[in-house]
Parts: sequence; structure tokens; C-alpha cells
Amino acid sequence: MLDHVGFQCSDLAASAAFYDAVLAPLGVSRLVDFKVALGYGVGDHADFWISEFSEGEGFRESHIAFAAADRAQVDAFHRAAVASGAEVLHEPRIHEEYHENYYGVFVRDPDGNNVEAVSHRPE
Repeated sequence: MLDHVGFQCSDLAASAAFYDAVLAPLGVSRLVDFKVALGYGVGDHADFWISEFSEGEGFRESHIAFAAADRAQVDAFHRAAVASGAEVLHEPRIHEEYHENYYGVFVRDPDGNNVEAVSHRPE
């Protein structure tokens, strides 16, 4: 449904290192590097972008959930996030309040955004 999503980052290098690490287990890689903006995706379409903070004032938390093929990918995302020093908001687990197979982990990126990896498949 969405074509692409973008976050402005206070430290683009720190955010790039974080997203390079946590998106790799999901099969997502950095596809575009414009120096002030980086695009990530699968195949040849960058649908997640991070860029230098350039407009607006203050911080407004954003949330993005990345699709994982299975629970093992969610767990790998979690390990990569922890290794990158991310704050873990919710450990990987079933979130029955969403539905019976909603397996997700929630972490903070270097700018404080709520970033999730989720699988909707049964184990």
C-alpha cells in the first residue's frame, strides 16, 4: 500500500549503521546512497529512506514496522538491534492483542523512533 517511508536523522552515520545491521536479517539492504539520503529495500526499489535532519524543529516519534518472513527473522532483527546498542521496548513475543500469530519486537533507533520487525505467520 505504501510506496516509501522516510525518517530525518540527527546523526545519519549512526542511523545508517543501525539500519544496515537490523535490516540485513530481513533481507533488506541499502540500495541508494545520495550522501544526505539513503534508501533501503529489497530488489531494486528503495521503499525506506533515512536522511539528514533538515527541516522542522524538535522531535516527533515515528513508528515503522518492517515485515519479517518468519519468527527467526524477527529474532535476528532483535539480536542485531541489541548488538547495535538499541533500547528494546518490547522483547520478541506473540502480541495476542493484535492477533494470535503476531510475533514482533519493538526497539528504538538512534533518533528515538519506535522500529518494529513483525511476522504474521504461525511458527
